[in-house]
Amino acid sequence: MYNSIIFDIDGTLIDTEEAVLRGLQTMLETDYGRVVEREKLTFVLGLPGKDSLPQLGIEDVERAHDRWNHFIQEFFYTAKVFDGIAELLEGLKLKKATSGVVTSKTSQEVIDDFNPFGLTEYMAYTVCSSDTNKHKPNPEPLLKYLEISGADPKKSIYIGDTIYDYKCARDAGIDFGLALWGCINQENIDAKYKFEKPTDILEFVKSVK
Repeated sequence: MYNSIIFDIDGTLIDTEEAVLRGLQTMLETDYGRVVEREKLTFVLGLPGKDSLPQLGIEDVERAHDRWNHFIQEFFYTAKVFDGIAELLEGLKLKKATSGVVTSKTSQEVIDDFNPFGLTEYMAYTVCSSDTNKHKPNPEPLLKYLEISGADPKKSIYIGDTIYDYKCARDAGIDFGLALWGCINQENIDAKYKFEKPTDILEFVKSVK
């Protein structure tokens, strides 16, 4: 049973896949004249831009990242909170469990792309890519979370939607739950739990008296 629930953001709490991928496609076509199929870009989901953009052969990563974020905002009307997340967070609050976030977003991206959805008030701690030198799938972000929160790793679970989230949790010594509602490809993700819907997580959370 867990009393510390740690969430990824994109693909787990909020559905930003359309905005992220369409924004990237638009940036690549507008700035580099490259038309890239959506299926060839899904690997970027769950990775910081500074790690994913070089894999596309982009050298001026900082500028390209800024442009990508610019185009994401054009498609941000497609982003939404996943069904059941509000009920889950309210349920965790009632059980007095600690909720937090470990994300590949930068601190500014958290402000721009997460805070507007009104979920921040539920999160006691946040670790973003700006807070660590290494990023998912490296375990450093989750280890940083454990450090600042004082959470017991044996009573903590990380909820995410990608292989990067799974590897981060595995190497940090934390159980992992796969968010099937946002997962594109669950093959090769050896999650301890695979949750069909967000509220399923509540069954594994111990009420704090």
